[in-house]
Amino acid sequence: MQKVKVAATPLEKEQAMEIRRTVFIEEQGVPASIEMDANDATAVHFVGYQLEEPIAAGRIRELEPGTGKVERVCVLPEYRGQHIGVLVMQAMEEHARTIGMNRLKLNAQSYAIPFYEKLGYAITSPEFFEAGISHHSMEKNIL
Repeated sequence: MQKVKVAATPLEKEQAMEIRRTVFIEEQGVPASIEMDANDATAVHFVGYQLEEPIAAGRIRELEPGTGKVERVCVLPEYRGQHIGVLVMQAMEEHARTIGMNRLKLNAQSYAIPFYEKLGYAITSPEFFEAGISHHSMEKNIL
């Protein structure tokens, strides 16, 4: 059974950070100084679980009133393709709506664009590189 929850305790926040370390720093080679940033202190973090094991993470933060930014969405390699990423995104969108956001932005790694397009996000920028990885900005109205 899979579930996603807001990381409300120090342990849950550490679980989210550990998943991000595994995916972004170890697997993708993103420098830790870029991956772990000042926004971690104020963002709302989410953890996805398979039974009780943490396997996915993401965070959301407010950019301006009504607009949020989805960031650091990741799933441990052995659990990809099992729809936990969709559940993480749905949980973040629902949270965003409950706190008054009506639009979400994100920077998608180019290989992940089809995943976000299936969830209703549209590309809003030309290709750019972050941490040496190809990205496109995307957004979605979530009302």
